[in-house]
Amino acid sequence: MRKRASAAVIGLAIAGVSMFATSSASSHGYTDSPISRQKLCANGTVANCGNIQWEPQSVEGPKGFPAAGPADGKICSGGNSQFAQLDDPRGGAWPATKVTAGQGYSFRWQFTARHSTSDFRYYITKNGWDSTKPLTRAALESQPFMTVPYGNQQPPATLTHQGSMPTQKTGKHIVLAVWNVADTTNAFYACSDVQF
Repeated sequence: MRKRASAAVIGLAIAGVSMFATSSASSHGYTDSPISRQKLCANGTVANCGNIQWEPQSVEGPKGFPAAGPADGKICSGGNSQFAQLDDPRGGAWPATKVTAGQGYSFRWQFTARHSTSDFRYYITKNGWDSTKPLTRAALESQPFMTVPYGNQQPPATLTHQGSMPTQKTGKHIVLAVWNVADTTNAFYACSDVQF
C-alpha cells in the first residue's frame, strides 16, 4: 500500500511539473484590431499561410524588442521558422485596415490563455519604408507610439487599449504589437497592416 501511495505521489508530482513547464507555452494571444496577419490567415482571408492558420495565438519569441527579440526580417513571425509566411511581404499585398492619422483607435488583443504581463508596446513603420521587404528594425520608428504598462497582472480573455493612430503618416504601414510576458523570457508579436 505504501509503495502504491508513493508511486501515486511521484506520478502527481511529475504531472504537476509537466503542467507547470508547459504553462508558458499555453499562454497565447494575438491582435484582431487592427487585424493581424496571423488572424487574417486563421480566418481564411489570406491563403497559403502554413501552420499559423491553426494557431494564430502562437507567435512567441524572445522579449526585449528592439534591443533583443526576433532577428530583422523575422519579426512578424517572432523568429519562428514554422510561421515564416508572416514575414513574407507578399509584394506589399497583405490586406490592410483603413485608418486615419491621429484618429482614436481601440487596439484589441485576444488571449487563448492569459499570462502575467509587464506591458504592451505598439510600434509603427517609418514613412518611406519598403512594404515589399520583410520587416526590420530600421523600417520601424525607434520608439513605440504607445506603451501600456500592466503591472505583472493577468489580462482578461479580451483586452482593448484605447489610443490613437500616429500622426504624420500616409500610405501603407505596419503596426507591430508586442505583448511582454512578465514571468518568462518571451513576448508575443503581431504585425497588422494598415492603410492611412
